[in-house]
Amino acid sequence: MAGRYPPSPATYLRSRSPLLLLILSVVGSSFIFFMFSFSSTSHSTPSLYPTSPPETSFLISLEHFLTRRSPGSSNPSDDTVNAAVDVDAVIRLDDLVYGSERQQLLRDPYYPLNLPLRVYVYEMPHKFTYDLLWLFYNTYKHTSNLTSNGSPVHRLIEQHSIDYWLWVDLITPESERLLKNVVRVRQQEEADFFYIPFFTTISFFLLEKQQCKALYREALKWVTDQPAWKRSEGRDHILTVHHPWSFKSVRRYMKNAIWLLPDMDSTGNWYKPGQVSLEKDLILPYVPNVDLCNDKCLTDSESKRITLLFFRGRLKRNAGGKIRAKLVTELIGASGVIIEEGTAGDAGKAAAQDGMRKSIFCLSPAGDTPSSARLFDAIVSGCIPVIVSDELELPFEGILDYRKIALFVSSSDAIQPGWLLSLLKNISPARIKEMRSNLAKYSRHFIYSNPAQPLGPEDLVWRMMAGKVVNIKLHTRRSLRVVKESRSLCTCDCRRANSTKLGNVLSKRLS
Repeated sequence: MAGRYPPSPATYLRSRSPLLLLILSVVGSSFIFFMFSFSSTSHSTPSLYPTSPPETSFLISLEHFLTRRSPGSSNPSDDTVNAAVDVDAVIRLDDLVYGSERQQLLRDPYYPLNLPLRVYVYEMPHKFTYDLLWLFYNTYKHTSNLTSNGSPVHRLIEQHSIDYWLWVDLITPESERLLKNVVRVRQQEEADFFYIPFFTTISFFLLEKQQCKALYREALKWVTDQPAWKRSEGRDHILTVHHPWSFKSVRRYMKNAIWLLPDMDSTGNWYKPGQVSLEKDLILPYVPNVDLCNDKCLTDSESKRITLLFFRGRLKRNAGGKIRAKLVTELIGASGVIIEEGTAGDAGKAAAQDGMRKSIFCLSPAGDTPSSARLFDAIVSGCIPVIVSDELELPFEGILDYRKIALFVSSSDAIQPGWLLSLLKNISPARIKEMRSNLAKYSRHFIYSNPAQPLGPEDLVWRMMAGKVVNIKLHTRRSLRVVKESRSLCTCDCRRANSTKLGNVLSKRLS
């Protein structure tokens, strides 16, 4: 009768134990392997902290971008906007903006002072973007073109390649970006700013004169036909015009936009009155010509800095740069001073870099414009800049205190016999050490890179832009509601909208 009943649990386990132990062993091993794999993956190389250093070479970064991310045949059409003034499209966009901003105001107690900033990047036809980048890349190694004053054309483009570094960071997939104070949005009504990705410097230097002017006119029409431009008259649009010669033929039509500039040049040699201002525009640093002197380099070069004052560059310049010739006359041949005529190419770069790393102070006089890449070369070389440029405006001065890293000297004082050298020789070793220590801390703010780094120049651009948001919204909305007969008390250009068909329609719609 016993055979009719199932075996007891103990009997069953004893009879099945080898098989059961094998199954439990396999399951346990799989679980341990899974947990180890998960742990290894989660702690290996998160996208926010890449193990490889950022790329700071414009050429290498550009090659990587063009070969890996450049689109194929798909090309945004030139017919993406209506050539006629489409008032209804502007009104629709304005209604969407109102709805979006109202929701933000109710949801976020810190709006609109909160970060991140939201930027809409226009997808312009490739002739304004990728085609120009390819033109630069394909001609870089096969040209010896010089400007009229002897500067290498392609090196000038590198110095002013601000448009590339900002654009590449904005269009990089969010998972690969390190900057979190700015995000790209896909809906125009969500945007705080509109970024115009047109390479004005490349087109100026590498296209024939008439071809360049024609492309400028096409870009102007493309942008100003956009409903978002018409709504704000360009006040919330960002345009890089970092070389003072670029976009010159048409930029008066875009003077309301936020320009990214190397300086202001209030002398009127490069920008017409009313085109540029610190309230509207932003000063950005040049891309340095020399390599960064890192912590080890700074330590190694400490004992080698035996030159009191160093300058290498063009000794004769135009406009405000005429101070150079006077400084050369005063300083050349003095003990502890090296003044050299600059030369183009790798040899010239190496000589400038070597000289700066062996010097305590580096002379930074005005060039054809108040600014010069030499200032930023000195900063990243650990050489204390001596700035002789009365009209100079500096990048990110709302964030950075340049008194900690540079000496500012008026032109009239600098050319007095013996005055400048006496000043430098009487600066204490303790102050020199402190300023050089500050240079080491400040260098990171002037190194463009991909991916863009926190506290790098790309990051500081958006920190500075955050301070402009409310004022831009104020003038945009005011221009849309002010009626013809009202007396304008502001000094901005907002009254222009009142005489336009668009301004009249929107004023009635919003009143």
